Amino acid sequence: MIKLTKTGVFYENGTVSDRSHLSVSDAKKNTMAYSILTSHNTSGSDDKLKIKFDAMASHDITYVGIIQTARASGLKEFPLPYVLTNCHNSLCAVGGTINEDDHMFGLSAAEKYGGIFVPPHQAVIHSYMRESFAGCGKMLLGSDSHTRYGAIGTMAIGEGGPELVKQLLGRTYDIAYPEVIAVKLSGKPKVGVGPQDVAIALIGAVFTSGFVKNKVLEFIGEGVHNLPMEYRNGIDVMTTETTCLSSIWETDEQTEAYLALHGRAGDYKKLSPASPAYYDGMVEIDLDKVEPMIALPFHPSNAYTIKEFLKNAPELLAKCEADAVNQLGIPEGRLNLQSKFVDGKFYVDQGVIAGCAGGTFDNLIAAADILRGASTGAGRFSLSVYPASQPVMLELIRAGAAADLISAGATLRSAFCGPCFGAGDVPANGGLSIRHSTRNFPNREGSKPGDNQIAAVALMDSRSIAATAANGGVLTPATELNVSYTTPCYHFDKTVYDNRVYNGYGKAKPETELVFGPNIADWPKMNAPADNLLLKAVTIINDPVTTTDELIPSGDTSSYRSNPEKLSSFALSRKDPAYVGKAKAVRAAEAERLSGGHIADLDEVYNAVATVSDAPADSIMLGSVVCALKPGDGSAREQAASCQRVLGGLANIAREYATKRYRSNLINWGMLPLTYKGDLPVAVDDYIFIPNIREILASDAVEVPAYVIHDGVATPFTFLLEALPAGDRQILLDGCLMNYYRNN
Repeated sequence: MIKLTKTGVFYENGTVSDRSHLSVSDAKKNTMAYSILTSHNTSGSDDKLKIKFDAMASHDITYVGIIQTARASGLKEFPLPYVLTNCHNSLCAVGGTINEDDHMFGLSAAEKYGGIFVPPHQAVIHSYMRESFAGCGKMLLGSDSHTRYGAIGTMAIGEGGPELVKQLLGRTYDIAYPEVIAVKLSGKPKVGVGPQDVAIALIGAVFTSGFVKNKVLEFIGEGVHNLPMEYRNGIDVMTTETTCLSSIWETDEQTEAYLALHGRAGDYKKLSPASPAYYDGMVEIDLDKVEPMIALPFHPSNAYTIKEFLKNAPELLAKCEADAVNQLGIPEGRLNLQSKFVDGKFYVDQGVIAGCAGGTFDNLIAAADILRGASTGAGRFSLSVYPASQPVMLELIRAGAAADLISAGATLRSAFCGPCFGAGDVPANGGLSIRHSTRNFPNREGSKPGDNQIAAVALMDSRSIAATAANGGVLTPATELNVSYTTPCYHFDKTVYDNRVYNGYGKAKPETELVFGPNIADWPKMNAPADNLLLKAVTIINDPVTTTDELIPSGDTSSYRSNPEKLSSFALSRKDPAYVGKAKAVRAAEAERLSGGHIADLDEVYNAVATVSDAPADSIMLGSVVCALKPGDGSAREQAASCQRVLGGLANIAREYATKRYRSNLINWGMLPLTYKGDLPVAVDDYIFIPNIREILASDAVEVPAYVIHDGVATPFTFLLEALPAGDRQILLDGCLMNYYRNN
């Protein structure tokens, strides 16, 4: 089904070879990625890129912090189209008025600085950007990790908020030229196999090995042209879960028709690699052989065909239960998924089709075709459907599909991203939800293991979810049903947006006053590092991968995202409940040091420092540090890093960072992204003394000599600051991105 080639290949006229008449350096220039990246590059160097984007987008978990940061750094007007959507915190009953207060802040900011404001329930962020901004050869930046519009010929990147701040202030997105991996598609999917099936198969094939991490996926081959546009979009948005940097697809007459349908025929141009094109590796997918898939808890890469899962259910479910014990720290037996497998049948409790991945017109029409005349039943199983935008909702109504879904027992909701991050359709304790959404990380279903609440999510395609619904909640692949699928033409009605979306781009009104609700607070002062650092290891996480959801939970906690101090109180709350208190104690000690006080509790630590350094105590800045094997998989939310910084964090220590965006967030919030080789000789509550850190940052040094202090003894150890260009070093020297802009 999927073949990986981990060495470089040449691609010419549909064939793959390990040699060509062109050199590697010349053939690299024949990829689609090269032409788009270099056309947006301002550095003059093909190796070190400085990208300026065509447009940007943020949702209501991230835009307040971004605008507050940019405002503190001198923002006067949005210099490029900047879309503020309101699709993550639309449930305004959560937290009182604070969600709608943030929406009012966003509208006032769009008026003041010249932005585009999409009100709640109108569209999820990526649906709106596909419908209104993606175009062939463009580059878009979003403060959401699933910012992917490659199927429409747009290279899009999801990043932390500070990277958007840079664009708002006329700066650039700076990266080394990435490797490009070809994804060669052949054949055509079977009836009943949907885009989520292809996506889960792809993620399962590449995630664990890190084969495509921080690389660009370039979709090519005759199989591309056998897929409808929304099918391509459904695969494309899930490429985030492979940990790739971005994606781009060949375009064709279907792309042209899609853009014309959305009133943007002028944004079309033919994109395809020139011959020969050189790729740093290749993924080959035979679409004919893809089967209905399921991604079991707790990651999209935990991928199996549904048939394989049902054949081996007891063993695979036992592994999921063990993962819950190990990752969530819950007692054994608390999550009992094996009880749902009875007499060869697997019973699920809930189905959800939602968001940028699931809520497209084609997916929902297919679900309606399966459920037409059927019933979801009056038992435990329930089905919720969230069209990705109001234009999609309107067309479902006009096509009669909405009536088919509702008549079968599904509930039809407005455009909302909540089911993707734990703020909507939370299952009952012990429940399992099958979802066509983007992620199934722990707590993404909304449970709170610390409060003895535990549930889980498995990812599936809308077609097999609908098939399961039609079978009363018994897990059923859509390929087992005999369905007459319809293909009604989609008509995009832009008047929905014309009547509700505020479009102020190019029409800034600087006299407008920003509207501040009581929960919106400025960032606290963040000091530049002293000459020497003393870091307390307040938590050590030994999981193979740590997600941003574990660093700062999503769901209802994100309602406090506009108040840095309040939000920080939730940091690591579902992973290490002791973290916040311990980090605050270190922060209080640093405040005491700055006031000239004596910190008696640190006398033994200072005595150990004195054995290796003559640095006086008042030159040693105190801070906390999070140690993890591979932190930062998942969301682009900057709060995963900024909350640590608000609590006095000065560094992370990792074997490697799961994503570029999380590492960038650490740097932009003034925290050292330290790595190490071998075993880490650090225990919880140990201290790490790093002398001369400003001197190290001011140079191009990679090695960071340090001392681990345990039981009063200082032992030398070397950390690394890898791939850290001068600009990032200066941000760290200034203490954070906001300080950097104030100082420069």
